[in-house]
Amino acid sequence: MSDPFVLSIVVPVWMEAAGIVETLETLQPLRTRGHELVVVDADSADGTAALARPFADRLVKSGKGRAVQMNTGASVAKGNVLLFLHADTRLPLNALESLTGFFQSDKAWGRFDVRLSGRGVMFRMIAWFMNRRSRLTGICTGDQALFVRRDVFEALGGFEQVPIMEDIEISRRLRLVSRPYCIQTPVITDSRRWEQGGVWQTIFLMWRLRWRYWRGEAPETLVHSYRSDVRNGKD
Repeated sequence: MSDPFVLSIVVPVWMEAAGIVETLETLQPLRTRGHELVVVDADSADGTAALARPFADRLVKSGKGRAVQMNTGASVAKGNVLLFLHADTRLPLNALESLTGFFQSDKAWGRFDVRLSGRGVMFRMIAWFMNRRSRLTGICTGDQALFVRRDVFEALGGFEQVPIMEDIEISRRLRLVSRPYCIQTPVITDSRRWEQGGVWQTIFLMWRLRWRYWRGEAPETLVHSYRSDVRNGKD
């Protein structure tokens, strides 16, 4: 390809003051190599934006919801590859080299394998199934740090602005363009969701929601069920 590889990392945040500095510090070596970090804050009330500002090339505000935030970040990003990173997920040290391999490939998009931060055997099993399922289906979840060529992202109209399942929805459309480029070196994502809600309870909740989504239920209905289960201690 004639254009040089320029990566824009888009990090949607909301009420992440406790960990946002640690997250962004790990990304500074990429900035020193000429790549871009865009943080999108959904009007956090805990000082997240002020903490993030010194560590980002762009800090922008948007409405709430990851899909809305990620689209907002993509709209101001300058890179020809967009990477969408959750605030509780860490890229591997060789991420840039792996992404350069993607840029030189014929794939339109991709994702990393994932590893959970928890030390137990169960967390390793969860990650194994997540990665295996992704390889078989060509579907990526947000925890796997989805990346996509900018022109492809724009041609598809970005994320559908739904309150849940935006990662699965865009994977369905991207899969029609190409199979994902799968990077085996894993990102590490925080296992607190499983630790706080209970491993099996969280697994069953997510399976149930995805099954209902595949059957055609609207994301607006699913997010209501998800929040209800969280309030009732099922997640």
